[in-house]
Amino acid sequence: MQRASREREGTAIAAALRDRRGEIEQAILARAQALSEPPPRGGAEYAEGLRAAVSAGLEYGIEGIERGDQDPAPVPEALLAQARLAARFGVSLDTVLRRYFAGHTLLEDFMVQEAERSESLDPAELKRLLRSQAAVVERLLATVSEAYAEELGRYRMSPADRRAERVERLLAGEPLDTAELGYDLEAHHLALLASGPGASEAIVSLARSLDARALSVRRPEGVIWAWLGARSRIEAAQAETLASRELPEGLTLAIGEPGEGIGGWRQSHRQARAALTVALRSGERVVRYAGVALLASALQDELLQAALRELYLAPLEAERDGGEALRRTLRAYFAAGRNVSSAAAAIGLSRQTIKNRLQVIEERVGASLGARGAELELALALESIDFARKSPSDLPN
Repeated sequence: MQRASREREGTAIAAALRDRRGEIEQAILARAQALSEPPPRGGAEYAEGLRAAVSAGLEYGIEGIERGDQDPAPVPEALLAQARLAARFGVSLDTVLRRYFAGHTLLEDFMVQEAERSESLDPAELKRLLRSQAAVVERLLATVSEAYAEELGRYRMSPADRRAERVERLLAGEPLDTAELGYDLEAHHLALLASGPGASEAIVSLARSLDARALSVRRPEGVIWAWLGARSRIEAAQAETLASRELPEGLTLAIGEPGEGIGGWRQSHRQARAALTVALRSGERVVRYAGVALLASALQDELLQAALRELYLAPLEAERDGGEALRRTLRAYFAAGRNVSSAAAAIGLSRQTIKNRLQVIEERVGASLGARGAELELALALESIDFARKSPSDLPN
């Protein structure tokens, strides 16, 4: 009963403060503005953010009164965003914290006024509400300080590091100002990932050949993340052909699929990352996502990899040569578009020999190639990648 009474009192005080929200907000904003002059640069953006922060901070404080003894709610993003702006525009952390503390003090003054008007709130209850507000402001100041310090660290990065960090945050879905990038995220995009010597130069050359603008950042592991942007769709097949012809030795390139707008920008990058995994494991120099989409997904699923091997490759190993002839026949058959005559010509065997081997394979796996051909082809592709990763001394003779 006592807890319920406390919650009612907190709710009543919060409701009375919300009725005076406009008055309180103006008082806090005036106090905050009086504490420091606008920053010499970014003044308009900072002033607009300050108004948003005051509004969000007031609601956060009132909500803290309602919550009472419960843990404080997460600090609103508007307050953290304003702390980051302060770090970027040269407003000291001391000024930022004094503004928040001044706002908290004013809110407490209004809270005491409403408590004095209430006939049912005794001094002990008022002290409890004030203690709960102290917990709210303590969490607020700590979180804001952390956001300020993180942004200050980012701002002190080199221009290249700041660019890479901004790109990473955009990929994660954060709504950020993209003017610094000098790249139109609403355009058509084609994502690239390049690894090896001369990667940056190769991307610039490819962008020039495709009449596109390039955005690129270097990641710590040495891989270049890049996008080609243009007003019209950039064809991945054209980029693949150009890269295959012009790519320097020792360079690996993964290509995503075309996308539009910021959603397409992110999606194409995810596709290029998946394609790079295949490229690095297979030894292929140029890999386009459309050609390896299934394989890229399988490489991320250990259960699927184990099942494909157990169901479709292990049964072939009962042959005297461990299934090598059957696997070779299957690879030729799939490479020939499942044409028996073409497969026979490719490996120098008769059509009948190929047909006999395919029949043996169907018996071993317990299903027709028409029904399980896709699974067998994927299992073989995974096996090829595993062999490509081994050193020559580890490969079978």
